[in-house]
Amino acid sequence: MTVFFVGAGPGDPELLTLKAARIIESCPVCLYAGSLVPSDVVARAPEGARVMDTAPMTLDETHAEIVAAQARGQDVARVHSGDPSLYGAIAEQIRRLEVDGIAYEIVPGVPAYAAAAAALGQELTIPEIAQSVVLTRMSMKSTAMPAGETLENFARTGATLAIHLGIRALREIERQLIPYYGADCPAVIAYRVGWPDQILIRGTLSDLREKARAEKITRTALILVGPALARGRDFRDSALYDPHHPHVLRPVAK
Repeated sequence: MTVFFVGAGPGDPELLTLKAARIIESCPVCLYAGSLVPSDVVARAPEGARVMDTAPMTLDETHAEIVAAQARGQDVARVHSGDPSLYGAIAEQIRRLEVDGIAYEIVPGVPAYAAAAAALGQELTIPEIAQSVVLTRMSMKSTAMPAGETLENFARTGATLAIHLGIRALREIERQLIPYYGADCPAVIAYRVGWPDQILIRGTLSDLREKARAEKITRTALILVGPALARGRDFRDSALYDPHHPHVLRPVAK
């Protein structure tokens, strides 16, 4: 048997990859994070499948379900929100699988930051303004961040920041980022991206906290910050399609 760590995307069942859908539809055991993965996603599981919401379960309990499935020779779809490689807590699960000699495979999914950019209708990397996207999080009640991975350190680059688990730390985000990006720097709260109740709030570093309070948003939100988020801003075209910029597939400048 094999355990498939399946990225379910941010919420919209139509953003499942073909491979993810096929695996969920074929596995007799489906373990999913119900607080973040819509029931419509796992409704694809075959009739009679053992479908369990792991939100109230411990690591030991979920692993016990996998071991039991192994004894029955049944594949397991371990369904995570977004992409499993980002804050998916799969490393500790994989460690246990390897100890027990259980095969696994990872199926990537659409990450929240990509879905948020699509919903906003814009690119996160703009020529000569921002060419990097930093995926990070606030520690809050989660495990502590490594010493060098601070918002201030990332802010020094001027990159577009995608901040997870930060909706309750907006005051601290303001404090750390305004000295580098400025109070008027564009910022976005993307709440439950891909879900029917999705909310996108555009603002600046100085007013985002007030707007979040007005919408009563306290969880399940991604925060984007950076000058690349500005709409209507003047910037140079990318060199990718520039007729005066030859490259290997277009060797002669026109």
